[in-house]
Amino acid sequence: MCLKFVTGATNMAKMVYLLEDVIKGMLDYFKALHPMEGILLLRGRVKKDAIYVEQLILPPNSIQGEGFSSFSPYALPLDLSIVGLAHSHPNGVLKPSIEDLNNFYGRLMVIATYPYRSEEDIGVFDREGACVRFKLI
Repeated sequence: MCLKFVTGATNMAKMVYLLEDVIKGMLDYFKALHPMEGILLLRGRVKKDAIYVEQLILPPNSIQGEGFSSFSPYALPLDLSIVGLAHSHPNGVLKPSIEDLNNFYGRLMVIATYPYRSEEDIGVFDREGACVRFKLI
């Protein structure tokens, strides 16, 4: 779990709310793909200083592999409800890599790590790689 909360990033919410069904679906999907890395888009809404993640979307033509996952943002329709992306780190490292930060999409990034058991295996990050607080609803 991402324990440190850092503020100061522009355009980032102070709190991210994740539906329990979203967390369960994300963890189940990543567990099924293990040891390959998976990727999902996060659909939700922004309200004042909070982001609410309400749905998962499998990106069209996404690619999963051992140690990487990707999709083409050009294959996506214009959808302003996409607030970020989620991907797995099968190696257990709960921290964005330089490549993760260079390919940041949306307002937030969720990383889930092996063994994908619960919210303790999840971290939420801003585009600078700083941890953001999150809560299940």
